[in-house]
Amino acid sequence: MNEDKIRLVIVDDDADLLSTLKGVLEEQPDLLVTGAYASASDAMRGTDWMQVDVLLTDLSMPEMSGVDLIGAATQMNPSLRALAFTIHGNRASLFAALRAGASGYIVKGTAAVELCEAIRDAARGESPISPAMARYLVQEFRSLSPKDPDGDLSIREREILQAIADGLIYKEVAARLSISLHTVHAHVRNIHGKLHAMNREQAIRTARSRGWIR
Repeated sequence: MNEDKIRLVIVDDDADLLSTLKGVLEEQPDLLVTGAYASASDAMRGTDWMQVDVLLTDLSMPEMSGVDLIGAATQMNPSLRALAFTIHGNRASLFAALRAGASGYIVKGTAAVELCEAIRDAARGESPISPAMARYLVQEFRSLSPKDPDGDLSIREREILQAIADGLIYKEVAARLSISLHTVHAHVRNIHGKLHAMNREQAIRTARSRGWIR
């Protein structure tokens, strides 16, 4: 009978919310919660990802983020459908999750019935995204132009990101490029915005994949 159920893993470091989610989802006749974890690292250790259909995970967690969990789990099982389930209703979080391999993005506070439907949609191969977040996809599409189709980094931004990739702290980057520390911070914010990165590691990975830095 379990073969017809959607096998689901839940990850959230809020113990009360995790318990509530588990209870609600276990009541659904077509959902089978195979794991509920309070951290991404526990989920990685305790899960056979080849036996999971849908991952529902928070993004902001200590030690290992939900974005990193999505990336690692979907790499192990390319058929896995990962849903970000988070309070973060911002552009950077959305694109970071999608870039890591998420199939959908659900903002916390969504009604239980809608969350269950999102899980079913994901299992069917669809990409459920909270309406409040969908506007960012529209804005991204509209912002693309022949001049700047990929959110290209300027020469200075590439120099700064290369220096960071070389292991320099911001103060050392400023000294290397003979600019102020304030200017470095401003450029880093712009870089993260252009690359939809949540942190420097994601920005560096994206820039390297596009051949902009070594």
